[in-house]
Amino acid sequence: MKIEYLHASKYGNGAKVAAEFDRQMAARGVEVEVHHIREVRPGDLPPADLYLFSSPGRIGKPIGSMRRFLKKIGLPAGTRYALLTTEGAAKPDKKTGQMPTEEEIARWEHVRPIMNEILQGKGLVEVAEDRVLVTGIKGPLEEGWEHKVESFAARIPVEI
Repeated sequence: MKIEYLHASKYGNGAKVAAEFDRQMAARGVEVEVHHIREVRPGDLPPADLYLFSSPGRIGKPIGSMRRFLKKIGLPAGTRYALLTTEGAAKPDKKTGQMPTEEEIARWEHVRPIMNEILQGKGLVEVAEDRVLVTGIKGPLEEGWEHKVESFAARIPVEI
């Protein structure tokens, strides 16, 4: 099995997640090619059994370069994909000190739903999705992020 991992890491957090995913899948005998989206043309992606897209979240959306990249990809309908994003961790309310609920977070975090909408609109089929939280604007990643990536990698079907 071959996976093409395409990320849009800005501060290096997405690149760390990609490297860990690559390591986890190599242990399962799966070949992963990791590319920043600046390195490949969206209309000419290398052949793969699965495409994994990763974008940081900015103001609740995938960054603009990733949205534009996804809109330009030319993969055939039925192509399998997965999403593994890096999104900002929720912070307590400054007035009350309370953490937002999952429902409140879902009102402003739309990174994966926007990416899914673009890809599924092209007829692609999702096999897995998850997110790794970033505790500050430039990092670091949440504690235990490696285990989260390991859990995500275990959900990727390695047989076609």
